[in-house]
Amino acid sequence: MSTATRPRPTTPKNTPAAERGSGWAARHSSGLLGTAGIVIVLLAWQISTSAGLVDVTFSSSPWRTAKAEVTLFRSGDIYPVLGATGYELLWGLLITFVAGIPLGLVLGRSKVLHDMTEPWVNILYSVPYVIFIPIIIFWFGISNTSRVLIIVWAGILPLIINVTTGVRNLDNDYNRVATVFCTPRLTFFRTVALPATLPYILAGIRLAVGRALVGAIVAELFLASKGLGFFVQNQTSNFNMDAAMAGIVILAVVALILNWTVRLIERRFTHWAGAH
Repeated sequence: MSTATRPRPTTPKNTPAAERGSGWAARHSSGLLGTAGIVIVLLAWQISTSAGLVDVTFSSSPWRTAKAEVTLFRSGDIYPVLGATGYELLWGLLITFVAGIPLGLVLGRSKVLHDMTEPWVNILYSVPYVIFIPIIIFWFGISNTSRVLIIVWAGILPLIINVTTGVRNLDNDYNRVATVFCTPRLTFFRTVALPATLPYILAGIRLAVGRALVGAIVAELFLASKGLGFFVQNQTSNFNMDAAMAGIVILAVVALILNWTVRLIERRFTHWAGAH
């Protein structure tokens, strides 16, 4: 008797590479689409200025902005500007994190304190802090203190709201177990509340970083003679739109880097919660 053997199915040699390519594209689809969106806008902007549909005197162009960017970094004029903004932003974010996270934990844990402070938190979050700039100038003058205060005001409120929400949404089993074992309050905050609310904390930090950066630029528009916000305002007033747009591009890049950094931290420490 002869036995017949089934022919082995043949697969294209490029299938594994294609699968790897499609898998890579699927994993990075968000970044690729975002990059495509930016490229499309820049191309439309360049085409509009090249065709004369937009006056480059008032809007610049991607090519002119890129040349201004190179000039700013080669001359070194932009480094003191970035240093001033970075110094204020660093202190503002440091105070925001050190004060905002513990406050959110305490307010979320204490119903009495939460109910007493919730109206004030909502008011301060809803009312634009720009309105209070004249009062801040009257109290603190035009100084780093005033600018850092505005940065803290802009960033700390969304952080407090997120952390408070995270603590109030804790699983009741955590509270019952802590009560049964007579867990001290500080130990509860450190070992239970803080780890369990980490996704809320990091989401609040991401919001706080973005709003703090906006607060830093707003503060420099009104209260500074240096910094990125003052630089853009000064260049715009002098109708140097190429340098002004270069400053705005730098601001956008800084915002993207800060947001990307916080998202990486979220993915690293909150993957168990399904954070993306």
